[in-house]
Amino acid sequence: MNPTYDFTGQIALVTGASSGLGLATAQAFAEAGATVVLSSHDEDKLRTATEGLAVAGHNVLAVVCDVSDEAQVAALVARTVETFGRLDMAFNNAGIDGPHGDFTEVTAEAYDAVNGINLRGVWACMKHELKQMTAQGSGVIVNCSSLGGLVGMAGRAAYHGTKHGVLGLTKSAGLEYAARGIRVNAVLPGVFDTPMLDKMKAAKPEVMDEIAEQQPIGRLGRPEELAAAVLWLCSPASSFVIGASLSVDGGFTAQ
Repeated sequence: MNPTYDFTGQIALVTGASSGLGLATAQAFAEAGATVVLSSHDEDKLRTATEGLAVAGHNVLAVVCDVSDEAQVAALVARTVETFGRLDMAFNNAGIDGPHGDFTEVTAEAYDAVNGINLRGVWACMKHELKQMTAQGSGVIVNCSSLGGLVGMAGRAAYHGTKHGVLGLTKSAGLEYAARGIRVNAVLPGVFDTPMLDKMKAAKPEVMDEIAEQQPIGRLGRPEELAAAVLWLCSPASSFVIGASLSVDGGFTAQ
């Protein structure tokens, strides 16, 4: 059984919240009493996800945002603060699977696309979240990296490069803002049963089958297990944890 948290009166922002790990985390925040701002570039899926939480009695707001566009990110944070007055917790989860293939065959366009969302998008979210949290004098940010932030994989250099970069942003910002009452950490999900996994399987089924077989725990992760880690990092239970990278991968990177 997961521990329970009371985030009543707190405002949480989740990017990439229309499905998968983001939606599971948004739901977990809501069930713990937080008001949740769900964001995604996919307006239809975002509406469905948010309406589902609202029907269940949770206080939620949907804001469409492409995190690769800093102006949209600034507007997302501004809308959150204008509506609810503050921002207490943020899970920067929006990300895409990068190009698959030989290093020399990846185009500049594909490289820029994955960097624009997975790395620059996290940077933009942190920048505007940190501005608000600095003004408040408090806040918690959790960035979503990946097991790919710790290891490499043939044919996945562009994607893994972005996830390594997220850890650099996390550590540096964690040090910079620790004395200002703001904690910044990261989670590193392993292989979870999400829509992104389905896309990865379709693109490179032989590689994904091999990865699934290598899970020490003997199964794929459940989205709610990642959400539990994010909530712990946002809770007072982790008050002395700063700039950390928490692997939630069933033991994969411990091998």
